[in-house]
Amino acid sequence: MYFDLTDPDEQKGAYSKLVGGITPRPIAWISTLSADGVANIAPYSFFTVASVNPPVLSVTQVNPSDNKNKDTLNNLLATQECVINVVSHELVEQMNQSCANFPSQVSEFAAVGIAATASKLVKPLSVAAAKVRYECRLREVITISAQPAGGKMMLLDIVGVYIDDSVLVDGYIDSALLNTVGKMGGNDFATTQALFSLARPEL
Repeated sequence: MYFDLTDPDEQKGAYSKLVGGITPRPIAWISTLSADGVANIAPYSFFTVASVNPPVLSVTQVNPSDNKNKDTLNNLLATQECVINVVSHELVEQMNQSCANFPSQVSEFAAVGIAATASKLVKPLSVAAAKVRYECRLREVITISAQPAGGKMMLLDIVGVYIDDSVLVDGYIDSALLNTVGKMGGNDFATTQALFSLARPEL
């Protein structure tokens, strides 16, 4: 079956076609600090590396139906800093609980019982149990569309990386030890335990 997404009627069902096919997606568990000092944390699965030199991450907010920014983006615009906490399998339940629609004055760290630790170079808290954490400053927000379900892309300059010694092997992050989860369509998640290797071909 083919779907013509230039047809406005077909565009209404675009979300399920995107999140069901572009899988698994890594999860950025983003901790921020509001202008009033409230520690916020929320997961985003539209997340990837945008650049290595300089090191930049990309996270996209899909605009809610009321077209208001989510707390994460509001906080980033206000305070310019965040931490991307990588979600290993043992953190998935707390990560999922943190995406409930808490009021902006409520800290998900406190509401969900997420153990936090101070970050090194930025003010937002880090998840203590996260084995990889990227401390970032806001580079730019690119508005793809300001409409409901439109996208606002947050480009984040990485200023520091924490990697727990338990997931390092010969100086590199071991995927099996990190044991991340990925987001699938609907309520589904994927583990990263069934790994296989393919050598890059040489011509």
